[in-house]
This record gives sequence, C-alpha cells and structure tokens, in this order.
Amino acid sequence: MPAELSKRLADQFRWIDPGPASTHLVSDMSGWWRDPEILAEIGPALAALFRPEHPTLVIAPEVTGLMLGPLVATALGVGFLPAYKNTGDRRIAEPTTWATTPTDYRGRRLALGVRDRHLGPEDRVLVVDDWVASGAQVRALYQVVTARGGTPLGTAAIVADCPLDLARELRVRSLLDGRDLGP
Repeated sequence: MPAELSKRLADQFRWIDPGPASTHLVSDMSGWWRDPEILAEIGPALAALFRPEHPTLVIAPEVTGLMLGPLVATALGVGFLPAYKNTGDRRIAEPTTWATTPTDYRGRRLALGVRDRHLGPEDRVLVVDDWVASGAQVRALYQVVTARGGTPLGTAAIVADCPLDLARELRVRSLLDGRDLGP
C-alpha cells in the first residue's frame, strides 16, 4: 500500500468523546468517505491484499461494508454481495442463509445473512469490512459462506484492531493497525 494512503487514512480519522455517559471513545471515519483520493485508492489497496488468492466474490456487512465492498469488487473485477444484519424486524422475501455472531466488542450478538441464490460452491469469497475488532462478524460471514459451500479466503479491512493471533486465525489483512490511530 502506498505510504500516502496510509497517512491520509490516519489524518482523516478522529476519535470522538461522546460524553460522560459513555465508557469509550467513538471512531469517526467520515473523513475517509469525504476524501476523493481515499475513495479512489481504497478499493484497489484492499483488493491488492488478496489479489493472488483470486477471489470470485466480495461479501461485506452493512452498513459501511456496503460502501467498501463494491469498491473492492470493482478493483478485483468480481461481483459484490451484501450481508444483511437482522435487527429482529427485517424480513427478506427469499431464501437466505444466516449465522449469528459471537458477542462483539459492544456485547451484542447479530444475525448476518446472505441471499442463497447469489452464493454457491464455486465461490472463492473475500470478506471486506472497515474495522475488525473482535472478529465476530467475520466468523459469522465465514459460517454463511461455508454453509453455502463456498470458500472463505480471508478478510480485507481498513483497520485491524484485534489481537495478532486472531488476525492470523481469521486471515485478516489490513491497511492500518488499530495502534496507527491513537487511543
């Protein structure tokens, strides 16, 4: 990855203190989406992390993944498939494979689902996300891919803010490490 992109990502990132009622700072990545140079470079940079593995499909969880996933898929010349989060009130009117996450960094469990007709045994899947902290969503998406007969190749993330052994286990490759962004 060009050093300029790494620096630009770090420069456009902010931690926000939401006030005394909160126990942690909140990440603000909005500067990434506002910067046209980042938008032009982020898809190819993330794609380059897994290009040698020849993915045939990119899957990314909503919400931020719906912006990132198509950028990476376009750079790889493959299709994109959104992974939906079931918040309890969502109904998808066609067969969908779901997996529930282990507890994430906020203590939540989410259900992530992908429409069955778009994912099959021939697919070599690259998961894409902006931030990997606990690996909960990555694990759930790997379960969905495997349940549909596909092969999860790994995860390309902007930031890996997880223990190194977890990143190795889940095959997470990133443009930045959480320590690159301060607190």
